[in-house]
Formats: sequence, structure tokens, C-alpha cells
Amino acid sequence: MSIKMKFSVLITLIVLTFFIFQHMLSEYSMIQSMREQAKRAMHDTSMHVANTFSSYEKKSGSGYIFPEKDRSGPGHIFDIVKTLNPNINEITVFEQDTLAVRYGTYTYLDSNSDQSIITDVKKTGFELRKMEINGKCYFRSYYYTKQMGNYIISVVYDSKGINDLIAQKRNDSFIYTGISMVLVLFISYWLVGVMIRPLKDILWKVNEVSSARFQQPIRIKRKDEFGLLALKVNAMSQNLSIYMNKLRRAFEENRRMKEHLESFINHTSDAIHLIDLDGKVIQVNRAFELLFGYEEEEAIGLINPILPDSHHAEMRDMLNQILSGKVLPAQETIRMTKLGELIPVSVTISPIRDSDGTIRAFASISRDMRSRNKMEELLRRSEKLTTVGQLAAGVAHEIRNPLTTLRGFLQLQQESKKLALSHVTLMLSELDRINLIVGEFLILAKPQATRFVTKDIRDVLQDVIALMNSEALLHNIEFCVTLTDDSCLISCEENQLKQVFINLLKNAIEAMPNGGRIHIHINHKREYISITITDEGMGIPDDMIPKIGDPFFTAKETGTGLGIMVSQRIINSHRGTMDIKSQVNVGTTIHLLLPALKETRESGILEA
Repeated sequence: MSIKMKFSVLITLIVLTFFIFQHMLSEYSMIQSMREQAKRAMHDTSMHVANTFSSYEKKSGSGYIFPEKDRSGPGHIFDIVKTLNPNINEITVFEQDTLAVRYGTYTYLDSNSDQSIITDVKKTGFELRKMEINGKCYFRSYYYTKQMGNYIISVVYDSKGINDLIAQKRNDSFIYTGISMVLVLFISYWLVGVMIRPLKDILWKVNEVSSARFQQPIRIKRKDEFGLLALKVNAMSQNLSIYMNKLRRAFEENRRMKEHLESFINHTSDAIHLIDLDGKVIQVNRAFELLFGYEEEEAIGLINPILPDSHHAEMRDMLNQILSGKVLPAQETIRMTKLGELIPVSVTISPIRDSDGTIRAFASISRDMRSRNKMEELLRRSEKLTTVGQLAAGVAHEIRNPLTTLRGFLQLQQESKKLALSHVTLMLSELDRINLIVGEFLILAKPQATRFVTKDIRDVLQDVIALMNSEALLHNIEFCVTLTDDSCLISCEENQLKQVFINLLKNAIEAMPNGGRIHIHINHKREYISITITDEGMGIPDDMIPKIGDPFFTAKETGTGLGIMVSQRIINSHRGTMDIKSQVNVGTTIHLLLPALKETRESGILEA
């Protein structure tokens, strides 16, 4: 049933209820009114009969009985009254004392009630009561006046006529009510249709919106509540259209991003797997299956399946650091395949957060390092071979020159068969040069077991300055030293660092043949100790700086080029760095960085 019909039926029911209530009141009022009218008519009829009876009584004298066929007698008058009022069944004249019938008939017997009502009639003059004889209802009226003397007039009325009249009135009322209801139904249906006509447009618009069609708005022709509702529905439709377009674009972007990420994750060569806070695997990619041998179905649900027993503490430490907010770089470690093979990997672990920023899972990216390690090993071997070749070529070149000199002097002495002391001095000088070259080469070729101890780098450098001070004075050179007041403790091999400082200070002195100043600065910078040595010498051309440190590369006539190479090796063994900057005719700056100690540690032996 449509809402229009529902409203119409509701209005009709309301009106029907009102009509029923009104009909009940009107019927009650009608019945009472008709009864009053009937009572007055009965009273008038009884009074007319009584007047007729009294006049005849006076006319004929007391004790006279009229013949039955006398047209002027009471019997004939009674017949006329019955003819005029067909509801009158019987008229009777009683004597008050004996209830004997003076005139008329007394066929509707109710003598038991007649005696009891005579007293009331004498007081009121008229009484009406209802009686039932043989299942039929009748009304009997009693009338008395003083003019009648000792007589009472009783009239019996048939109630059928009154009831028929009431029924007719009731039927007429029902007909009028039914017609009114039909009219009310049609009128209310029309009125409701007029009232809710905008609701059809709103319903149509809602159906359009539910089907994602927002283009056509509702035409607003009224300014009542329906018009306001239509206006709001239009605004809602427009806003939904805007938001729907944004959602479509966002959905497309998310879909493309999801496909892009899934493609990237599934096609990357790095093994990716997601674990929850308990370490349980919740997702893996194809590279994970290929690297570790687990199928996705069997890997999901396992707890750290690729983590060796020896690395559980390492994993817990990494996860705790991530939970505390730290960002961990890639770490090289060991992971285990399904078959139990241990493989070197580079692992990067990142947190996965929800919308509230709470960490709900971890993403682990594992990169197989076997190929890279093999490549690095081959590269190291290649570099070693290249270095050995360079060293061999340099040593051969550097030793060949003094050997050629020795061979020449020995041939000369063999031919002359004489020993020249001057030649011997030169030969010994060349042998010393060969020994120096071989000794420095052995330092590079044979790693030594080095004992590292805790030292203050300021003390080590002060000892070297004191040792080099006399040579600096001979060359008219001044040391300008600036030392920090903070502790500068490092773990070092003292003699090796002294060798580095001697090499650097000696190079600085040789770079200033005309004298000058050497500036030395030591600072404590967080986790490092900074040592800066700056001279005011001739400087080094830019094209030569990248070659410094190569074996036997030097700009000195008597140098071997191994001093800077040895110094760089020593600094690297101390986990430090050496940086060289220079400008021609301005000077050269050597900057050293060595890791500082936060607290004193016991001495130990490390492999250099």
C-alpha cells in the first residue's frame, strides 16, 4: 500500500471514528427525542379521550351507559382515535376503586401493575410504562383529571411502530454516514495526493542518489517543509556527488598503488616477510619462497622460521630498539633456510603502524649476500694482485738502480783488479738504500701482532714534537701547537702512531726549505679525536693529490713514496681516517680522525 493510500485510509478512519461517535450521540438524542414526542402524543391522545369522556358524562348524567352503536358515544370516539393512530391497540376506562372497565376493552391484561400505578397517576396526572405480553413489547399510558371523577383512562400502544420509526431513522443515518465516508475517502485521497506530491519528487531523487546518479536536481515549487526538505536533499546530493568523485579518485589511486606495491614486492629480488609482535609470519613474497625454500602456505603461522637459534637474542635486541623508536640500518647477519643451510644476508627491519601510530607488525627485508661476498672476495684478491704487482714493479725499479751502480763498480774493480775506497763508500751507500727499501716493504708485506693500549694522543704527539724539535730548529721551523683541555684517550699502538707523526712532520719540514711554521691542533669532537697538521710549504698540485699513497710515488729526489702508504695503513688499522688538502705555494693540511674512548679500557691485542 502506498503512503498516499495509507494517509487517505488514516484520515478516513479518523473521520469515521468521529462520525461513529457523533452518530451514537445523535441516535441517543434522537431516541430520547422520539420517546418524548411519543410521550407527549400519548398524553395529548389521553387528554383528548378524557375530555370527550367527561363531556359525554356531563351530557348524559351520572350512571348512564351508552349503547355500543351510539355514534356519539365514547366507543365510537375510541374507534376514531384508533383509526387516526394505528399504533393504538386498545383504549380502556377504569374505575379507580374496583378497576372495573367502564368503557372500551381490556384485552391486554396487566392488572397486577394497574393497581400499583393508580396511586402515582392521581399525583402526576399521567404515567407511561413499558410492558411485554406474549413476547411483544407494548406501551400503556394512564391519564387522570379531576373532571373525570372516579375514572382513569388507559391507552395501549404497539411499540413496533415506534421501533420501526427509530430503525428507519437509524438506517437513514447509516446511509448518510456511508456516503459521507466515501466522499471523505475520495476527498482525502485527493488532498493527500496534493500534499505529498513533492514527496514523490524527493523519493525519485533518493532513488537516483542510491543509483549513484547525482546530475538532475529536484525542482522546488513550494516553500513549506517539503520544499525545505527537497532543498536539503539537493544539497546532500551535490555533496555526495563531490565526495563520491573524490572517493573514486582515491580508490583508483589506492588500487594503482596497491597493484604497484604488490608488483614491486612480488617481483623484487629481496626476500620480504611480515611478522607480528610475537614473531609469527603473516605474509611472504615470492623471493622469500625462492631464497629460504618455504611455500607461502607453510610459512604463514610459523614463528621466526628462518632465524637460527644463536641469533634469537640479536633479533630481540633489534625489535626492542625499533619499538623504542630507533631506526636501524641494514645489518649483515645469518639466516637459515628450510633445509638448515646458513646463508649470509643483509637484513632491514621496519615497523608497520596502524592509524594511531601503534606498531602492529614488522617488515623484514633480507638480501642474499652470497654473490656479493664472492664478488668482494674476488675484488679483494684482484686488488691484492694489483698491489703486489705494483709493489713488485716498484721494488724492482727502485732496487735495480742501486744494483746497476754496484754492478758497474764491481766490473770496474774486476777489470782494474784494484779496490778503490771511494767506490766502496758509494757501494755501501747503495746497499743501505736497498736495505731501506726492503725494510719498508717488509712492514707492508708482513702483518704484525699489535698490542693496543689506552693513551692520550696529546702525550704521544708531545713526545714526537720533542724528538723533532732539534731538526726543526736546524731548518728554521717553529711548531705552533694548540691542544684541547678535554681528555683525548684512544686505543692505539704508540710506536706506530709515533711513526705516523714523524713521517708527517718530516714531510712538512722538507716542504719548507726556507723555514716557516707548522701548526698543530688537537680537538675532541664527540666520538672522535681530530688532529690537524698544517705547513706553509710549497704545496702539492691538485693532479698529484689522488696519487699520494701509491707505492713509490713521490716528488722527492731521495724518497720512496712508502712513508704515506705506511702511515695510511697504520691509521686504517686504528679505525681512523686521513685526509690531505693542499694549495700550491700556500701549504698542505693533513687531517686525522681517530675514534675516542669514553672510558679507560684494559689493553688488548688486536690484529693489525
